[in-house]
Amino acid sequence: MRLKKRPPDFVLFLTVLMLLCVGLVMVFSASQYVTMVRYGDSFYFFKRQLLWALLGLGAMVFMMNFNYNNLKRWIGPIVVTGFVLLTVVLIPGVGTETNGSQRWIDLGFMSFSPAEMVKLCLIMFVAFGLAKKGERIRDFKEGLLPYLVVMAIAAGLILKQPDLGTAMVLCGTIFIMLFAAGARLFHLGALGGAGVVMVGLAIALEPYRMSRFLAFLHPEADPQGTGYHIIQSLYALGSGGLFGMGLGQSKQKFLYLPENHTDFIFAITGEELGFIGASLIVLLFIMFVWRGLKIAVTSPDPFASLLAAGITSGISLQALMNMSVVTGSMPVTGVPLPFISYGGTSLLFTLIGIGIVLNISRFTNPR
Repeated sequence: MRLKKRPPDFVLFLTVLMLLCVGLVMVFSASQYVTMVRYGDSFYFFKRQLLWALLGLGAMVFMMNFNYNNLKRWIGPIVVTGFVLLTVVLIPGVGTETNGSQRWIDLGFMSFSPAEMVKLCLIMFVAFGLAKKGERIRDFKEGLLPYLVVMAIAAGLILKQPDLGTAMVLCGTIFIMLFAAGARLFHLGALGGAGVVMVGLAIALEPYRMSRFLAFLHPEADPQGTGYHIIQSLYALGSGGLFGMGLGQSKQKFLYLPENHTDFIFAITGEELGFIGASLIVLLFIMFVWRGLKIAVTSPDPFASLLAAGITSGISLQALMNMSVVTGSMPVTGVPLPFISYGGTSLLFTLIGIGIVLNISRFTNPR
């Protein structure tokens, strides 16, 4: 039965706008001092983030009105393009190296991170393939193996940058999509175990990752070195107390906490807005997960259902990982907080993904 086209999910739309507004405010608050010192303009990062937010909102509205079924014809070309860009960024002189990672392509007027594009491309590719497989997904060789190979190649290229955090988000997202598609629990359990072993090897084989892991276990052992990030992050969260120090009143943003407008912006948020403010952001993400998964569950189209589940899971996993790092619940990884952290490419593709989910919501069952 052909469903009547409905308005997009208003609760999801409003939740995303609220997270985006919080992000713009916190990017300005967290970065105003460091940008004044470096660039002589306290609005330097805010103006760029605002521009990316407006561009992302435009892309979201466009995708919200672009029938998701039309994406199927473009999946092949965009996946190939994504893999090409993932390879190109590793070429010396093409990829831009920052803090030891070669993740960006400098286009002159902007820096572009191919990994952010590839995450969304692979979600579409896997959703399309799994929807066609149907019950064959329960067969390992025919159902799972092709997608695991593609996932492994993408994760391997991302690890070469190196970016373990993004690789983990990508693999975790596809794992959830395989579960949603009906893969056998025995296969998923084996994959989960293999994934834990691979992450352990990735940490053990890279000295800087091992030092971060040891700092996670005992940050006080090297408070001025490997344990510095997490100690300063916990100082910020602890200083905020219940109600916070007040918007703009953070002390850790005065060059004490590194990456305070990107990976550790949640720490500044907790310092300025307190436990209550940080909890409200967590509640907004929970609301986002609820609406996204509701759309996935109520969609009668397997492709749309898996696509909505994948996009929702990817954004949620990234948010969970970022908050876990900031609160000292897992080792430091370079994963931004969706909608909140400074970063144009990440914000743009996140909002494109939201636009796709909103379009899917227009073709769901009312209940």
